[in-house]
Amino acid sequence: MYSRGTTPTRLIVGVYVDDLVITGSNSSDIDKFKLEMQSIVQMSDLGLLSYYLEIEVRQGPSGIVISQSAYAQKLLEKAGMAGSNPCHVPMEPGFKLFKCSTTPATNATEYRSIVRSLRYLVNTRADLTFAIRFVSHFMEIPAEEHLATVKRILRYIAGSVRLRCKYGRSTGAPRLVGYSDSDLGGDVESCKSTSGTQFFLGSSPVTWRSQKKKILAISSYESDYVDATTAACQGIWLAQSLGEFSNTEAEQVVLKVDNKSAISLAKNPVFHDRFTRDWPSYAQASAWLRCHRNSSLGSDCWSRLVVSRKFQVAC
Repeated sequence: MYSRGTTPTRLIVGVYVDDLVITGSNSSDIDKFKLEMQSIVQMSDLGLLSYYLEIEVRQGPSGIVISQSAYAQKLLEKAGMAGSNPCHVPMEPGFKLFKCSTTPATNATEYRSIVRSLRYLVNTRADLTFAIRFVSHFMEIPAEEHLATVKRILRYIAGSVRLRCKYGRSTGAPRLVGYSDSDLGGDVESCKSTSGTQFFLGSSPVTWRSQKKKILAISSYESDYVDATTAACQGIWLAQSLGEFSNTEAEQVVLKVDNKSAISLAKNPVFHDRFTRDWPSYAQASAWLRCHRNSSLGSDCWSRLVVSRKFQVAC
């Protein structure tokens, strides 16, 4: 990604191989940049962005909507699940799988191909983040029960193929708000926790993540504290990037953590020297963040399996 100029004439250009996505606050500056590029290299102007890397883009007076409906439909046809019965959640709460399965082995090439295709769908489908991360652990030696879990995810996609992300227009400056959550020992084989993080710009989601931790936490507050540290670093980077794009000072990020003990630990500098591990100190990020008790669902769906009603409300 490249940028040129300053506010209000800043241009931002995203480059992927030989495709360019150009955006800016002034349409005349965009047209001028296109003419400059056409005088240097041979290029075609495809007009307003509507389709890019399997992502459908709709732009209107109310905002921008992105989706991967066509990609999801092609994925269902590829897996032979186009006419399958839909389900309400990708995975049931409390569901467990092991790498060493007692069921017969399945076609590893087919399994890996479907899971890799599902990974790309997460670009616009935050509701699939946890489930697809979960089935990605079994790509080495997949069994029939692992494939059955993937097929359930495909059934969920079949019933929600038209879900999309909407980025509405705002009258004022939108606020960057992050949600951080973690389970404790959610992985039944390694006993490691799963962290979930999501950031919103105003009411629109901009980034989400579900990842198994590299360390072993011995308490819930420690697990949430580590996850909040990682989310703090990501939030600061997002705030600084937004400030750079808008040519303004980076604003303070609000990070909502669903653990009172982890919040107290982060806010009290007395405990920072006692709580040392191989991750960056939260104290370095505390000047940029305000922690709150997260009473909403927040990032629960990205760190653990939740019941059907909660999942539908969150997603």
